[in-house]
Amino acid sequence: MKKTLLALLICPFLQIAQAQVSGNVNQQSQVRFPDQNINVSFPTGSDLLISVKGLANVKADAYVAVFSAAQSGKTAQEAHGLLEQRLAQALAEIRAQGGAEAYVDMVTFVPVYEFDAEKKAFSKTTYNEIPAGFELKKNIHLQYSDPGRLDDFMVILARHEVYDLVRVDYFSGELESVKKELMSRAKAVLLEKMAHYESLLGEPLATADKKIADGYRMALPVEMYRSYEAYNSSPLNAKKSAQVTQAAKSATLYYQPIVDKEFDFVLNPVVLEPVIQVLYEIKMSITREEKPVAAGSKEYLLITPAGELKKLDLNSQ
Repeated sequence: MKKTLLALLICPFLQIAQAQVSGNVNQQSQVRFPDQNINVSFPTGSDLLISVKGLANVKADAYVAVFSAAQSGKTAQEAHGLLEQRLAQALAEIRAQGGAEAYVDMVTFVPVYEFDAEKKAFSKTTYNEIPAGFELKKNIHLQYSDPGRLDDFMVILARHEVYDLVRVDYFSGELESVKKELMSRAKAVLLEKMAHYESLLGEPLATADKKIADGYRMALPVEMYRSYEAYNSSPLNAKKSAQVTQAAKSATLYYQPIVDKEFDFVLNPVVLEPVIQVLYEIKMSITREEKPVAAGSKEYLLITPAGELKKLDLNSQ
């Protein structure tokens, strides 16, 4: 009796511990993980179709961060001069630290308007839109190889009133070699599957008619971030007339890579940081030759304990 009671007491705690490992994102019932797997199309009507999927997680060796800066002014010269002064000082500090290249990109330069109220006797107030100045926007592109430098850039730019980090792009010089390795591994797996089907069918496929299609797909970290709100509201049985004030919920982002659950092989399977994910799939259709069967004759097949198909010749004596 004591053992049974102890087991009942332990089970709820085990369930809580296991649920916590999944993360707070699963507290939201509306969370859906989209199907982002690769799927190379192939003509239908094939006798036999073999597919091999591979995934490679590639660590970036170069990054480009894009920051947006804006400046307003009464005149075009004022807006341009103030923004140039801010960016020149910020870029000078960044270049002084070394290890980064910078490029400034002009984005927009537009007039800004405001409304002027015009009051007339015996009529409603009229609002007229009039020019109020100019707004200039530029983007700062920073290229670097050490991901830890991004914090330094943010601190420097914030001192000069640049707060908007637009995006961070990831690059790797190993993508071509990674694609070749994916192709080589996929070829080996494809040949293994062909040998497996030959063993099941009990006939060679080397001379059968074949068609092949393959393709690559790439997923960048900037495309793989998802948003969610981290909260767990409590139920409240209140009267309809009661006024309920809810607290502001914290919204955040998290990196969701493509999960390697449907791939035949994965290169560098452990993902610790955002990576470039390269997907490769190859498909082969095999049209087997139809063997003529004599009228009235029947063909019997036997499945052996090893899983092989063997033909039984019942006419032999």
